[in-house]
Amino acid sequence: MLFNFKDTASKHLAIAAAIAFFMLLTRGSHVLTHVALPDASLALLLIGGLYLRKAGWLAFFVVLATAIDFSAAAIDSLQAFCLTVGYWGMLPTYAAMWFAGVWLGKQSNGLDAVKFSLAALVATSTAFVISTQTYYLFSGRFPNHGLVETMQYGWNYLPSYLGYTAIYLVGFWALANASIKFNFIKSPASHTA
Repeated sequence: MLFNFKDTASKHLAIAAAIAFFMLLTRGSHVLTHVALPDASLALLLIGGLYLRKAGWLAFFVVLATAIDFSAAAIDSLQAFCLTVGYWGMLPTYAAMWFAGVWLGKQSNGLDAVKFSLAALVATSTAFVISTQTYYLFSGRFPNHGLVETMQYGWNYLPSYLGYTAIYLVGFWALANASIKFNFIKSPASHTA
């Protein structure tokens, strides 16, 4: 096996390092890179839940994402536009993705195409509703007419929100399944929490 770590802690550190690398690469509206890659955070959190599972790792990635966002805002003040009281809605947004991954990791085959697709779709849709509604309801930047009215504001972002997350997750799913098939890695169900 290519990735034959002697212990679970080493395996988890390697996975966490990869997730952190890709989060740094794709987050922060690209003040860290000259390449404009779409934010992969939602996909990375689902993958983190799938392989890492423990809430401590979720807390680490929430802190990392927050640090990236505030650092980006310090570098470019336009990035601070979304950093309002509504930003707290990112906690349940990230948790929705993470716990979908945890659920997948507990399945006998978490990389089954149907299970993986449905979990990803439900989690990403839930994350979208939570993040857009907390922003529009609590940011103070829009008229607060209530939940039904604010649902109209964010729907323009739904295609890219779902689309970019889906692209990253389809790429991960294909790579993970190929890696398992050629014995480079074990399936998520074989990982211990």
